[in-house]
Amino acid sequence: MPANVRHAKPEDAEQIAEIVREIMADNAEDIGIDVPLSHADVLLWMHRHGDNGALFVIDDGRHLLAFGSVDFNSARPNECVIGAWVRPLNRRQGHATALAEEGIAFARDHGYRKVRARLPENNEAALSFLSSIGALVPLFNPGATYELPLYPEQREQA
Repeated sequence: MPANVRHAKPEDAEQIAEIVREIMADNAEDIGIDVPLSHADVLLWMHRHGDNGALFVIDDGRHLLAFGSVDFNSARPNECVIGAWVRPLNRRQGHATALAEEGIAFARDHGYRKVRARLPENNEAALSFLSSIGALVPLFNPGATYELPLYPEQREQA
């Protein structure tokens, strides 16, 4: 069964938390999430989004392969921050790009004019991927700008 992108549902929370644990166990680099997430943490993340943000998942019909987020900051109502996390076994299959496309389309549909990327420190793979999706922003959200928060102090302000 082919994988598809869809909005995350509350029943996805445990698998999203599992993806974070798998990535943390596999990767010594910063992944942009500081601690392993519990089922309750993911549900709270979903709840905090309200209508202004979202979690998306890649679902192959049996389990989740990846998830992505569009987060907002009420102090910066015209911008959002996107991120994507893929199970180690499912990397390099286009899942993060599909999540980025969905996130950028969400940003367009919700009027965000600036799209930022969640760039973990010292994670070269993330930098490479997030740099490459910058070209997608004008395609999916004409008139919007794209920015990588390259320094930790920029991430803290987001």
